[in-house]
Amino acid sequence: MSELVLDAPFYLPAGDEVELFRAAYEERIPVLLKGPTGCGKTRFVEYMAWQLAHELVTVSCHDDMTAADLVGRYLLAADGTTWLDGPLTQAVRTGAMCYLDEVVEARKDTTVILHSLTDYRRTLPIERLGVSLTAHRDFLLVVSYNPGYQASAKDLKPSTRQRFMAIEFDYPVAEQEATIIAHEAGVDSATAESLAFLGDRLRNLDEADLIDGPSTRLLIYVGALIRKGVPPQRACDVALVQAISDDAEIQEAVRKVASAVFPR
Repeated sequence: MSELVLDAPFYLPAGDEVELFRAAYEERIPVLLKGPTGCGKTRFVEYMAWQLAHELVTVSCHDDMTAADLVGRYLLAADGTTWLDGPLTQAVRTGAMCYLDEVVEARKDTTVILHSLTDYRRTLPIERLGVSLTAHRDFLLVVSYNPGYQASAKDLKPSTRQRFMAIEFDYPVAEQEATIIAHEAGVDSATAESLAFLGDRLRNLDEADLIDGPSTRLLIYVGALIRKGVPPQRACDVALVQAISDDAEIQEAVRKVASAVFPR
């Protein structure tokens, strides 16, 4: 479903990603966003859609997604069959920005349909209609994925990856992350700084391959619970410890770090 982002999404640039995306948009270069889950990729796309006053079509990709889910299909109607455009086709026709979130989760035969859209042809083949649809001049394709999460079997093939300009994302530095947490969770600066520090400490465990994350999103959830009066350690337990892992030993390790940052 296409929508125009009317209100400015909150986003703090970490580098030159805004300028890079704007340049890619002006040249209609497809964009690939790489980075860990919950680091702000989707928010960034929403922010750029608002910056460019551009309609945005967002698709969350998954294992069962077929080409028809993106392109469209025939539906039965009282007077026969009728064609229904999929979200990608809608964006191609109208010139919207199409964002495929976690594109590698989609089936390989699904991502192949993107190839002719992401080179000089800028066309979308619709086999069931027997046509090849030329993209509107304002159409832009944006995809994202987490290169550290998926198994190699779900990595992007070179034939697909090399059709995009890539912008790499990571979690914000502690000072910037504290600003984000304070704004999004509505907590005071001291609590936001403690949560950002906690995230930084736990990511050291991530580097040691003990856990994944935590994402900025999870830290915001903890802050929101604290704002609602949930004790900090309990908020950390339900929104952070339990979300990171089901392994009892890993949970205890995360719990100890959280207890050191938020003592009773």
